[in-house]
Amino acid sequence: MNGLDVRAIGYSYGSKRALDGISLAVEPGRFCALLGPNGAGKSTLFSLLTRLIVTREGQITVAGHDLARHPRAALARIGVVFQQPTLDLDMTVRQNLRYFSGLHGLSGRRAAAAIDAALARLGMAERGDEQVRALNGGHRRRMEIARALVHAPQVLLLDEPTVGLDAAARAAITDHVHALAEAGMAVLWATHLVDEISPTDQVVVLHKGHVLFDGNAATLAGDKGLGPTFLSMTADTSAVPA
Repeated sequence: MNGLDVRAIGYSYGSKRALDGISLAVEPGRFCALLGPNGAGKSTLFSLLTRLIVTREGQITVAGHDLARHPRAALARIGVVFQQPTLDLDMTVRQNLRYFSGLHGLSGRRAAAAIDAALARLGMAERGDEQVRALNGGHRRRMEIARALVHAPQVLLLDEPTVGLDAAARAAITDHVHALAEAGMAVLWATHLVDEISPTDQVVVLHKGHVLFDGNAATLAGDKGLGPTFLSMTADTSAVPA
């Protein structure tokens, strides 16, 4: 499988069970929304997928590469946008992307071409020479997505990437990432906001470290039992941070 495959993953923080035998798969060309309230286990899963933490329970495969056995090969095929921004504000957009390209072994013309392509995909081509500090929140997020794409990954992970953005910026970024999925990328998008999901998206609902639902978004919305149950677990899903 050229996407993401998670099988029977578990993880504990001391005596607290954060994830308990969860499994999910995201195929190429699919946008999978990972839903769940705070404390459901979304951030723990992302930490496992990026090897910030490791576990002996279960298996994670990225584009056919076992993350535990071949971590460098697996991680090379992942692009990541974390919840907390990780940009150098005093560098330009291109300088940030050039530095990250170097970490993936890209340099010279190859890096320049990859950076140009990533910026163009996110509508950021005209902002390449601007200092990151001068960008608004929405453009900074677009830049982080461009940075995650510069090494041509097959799997894109985004951990609540629209936190703190207004409605227009949220919608624009969500549309961009859906377009990436439509172009063939496997996308895992963690959120607690159901209005960021399209009816045809795959949805995985986490609750207290367990997979409560894995299927089509339209099925989730139409399920008379699960829909209301999930919505009652979250806060106001239409609320947008200022």
